[in-house]
Amino acid sequence: MALFANAMALFANAMALFANAMALFANAMALFANAMALFADAMALFADALTLQSIAKLNLLRINEILYLADYLL
Repeated sequence: MALFANAMALFANAMALFANAMALFANAMALFANAMALFADAMALFADALTLQSIAKLNLLRINEILYLADYLL
């Protein structure tokens, strides 16, 4: 009888652990969805950063051209 009681206690613990595992899994899925949304935002920001980098390079070329012309004219 004691073995049966122990088995039932272990089964109850296993069910409680399973419930906890399911709750953690639900939380993990919610965090995964948030991570995917953040990843999409990061990709959009990366595209913006590349555009800004191109503009900065173009501006630097223009500045260098102006400085070269100013040096040439003086």
